[in-house]
Amino acid sequence: MASTGNVNGTSDVNSILDKYGKQQTSGSTQAQGSTLGYDQFLTLLCAEMQYQDPLEPASNTDYVAQLATFSQLEATLSMQQTQQNTMANNLVGQYVIIKPTDPDTGRTSCVDGVVDYVKYQEDGKVMVSVKDGLYSIEDLDTVADKKYYEAIGMSNIFDSMLDQLPDVENVNSSYEEAIKQLRELYDGLTSYEQGFISRDSLTKLENYERKIAELTAAEEKNETENSTKVTEDEKTQAVPDTEETV
Repeated sequence: MASTGNVNGTSDVNSILDKYGKQQTSGSTQAQGSTLGYDQFLTLLCAEMQYQDPLEPASNTDYVAQLATFSQLEATLSMQQTQQNTMANNLVGQYVIIKPTDPDTGRTSCVDGVVDYVKYQEDGKVMVSVKDGLYSIEDLDTVADKKYYEAIGMSNIFDSMLDQLPDVENVNSSYEEAIKQLRELYDGLTSYEQGFISRDSLTKLENYERKIAELTAAEEKNETENSTKVTEDEKTQAVPDTEETV
């Protein structure tokens, strides 16, 4: 008799679990996944009490211990969620680097920028907005302060201006002003910001400056030679004709 009652009880418990699984799939009361809610836990606990083996019933202490353990776990998970939400809120206005993974290809990309806002979705996921895109906070890789973000921005501007110039061999005097602006930009950076300018970029700027200096020196030399030649021609024309007129 006891054996039969136990088998039937197990079947009823399984039916409750199946029903719970369907509720989870519908997402009506819980987030996506197999997270057990407090109400569902109590339902299962009552089912366990109702269909337990009457010859070997569980003690009240066991039930209280299960309830206390679940309550503690639930409190821990709630605290973790609160901490995650607080961290997400503190990210607004911060420079971050996010590395999301494409679920189809498995490839990981890199997105960097300032967090505009945080969005809490119905499924419990926390999303951050960066450059008009929403990314899971779980894909967060790096968080930096405003000073670092500004230094990165100035470095990108410097490299962008540098890339607009032709090769050193093709530079002429018309690029002199642009090269001066690059030098002024670099000299206006703090020592911390200058540290983000690569050595190759700085060397490239110095090569441009040498090229402009060579072109300027060549132009000045030509102007001096032309000026000297004009002066000599003027002197030659100014010498009076010494031949006697017959």
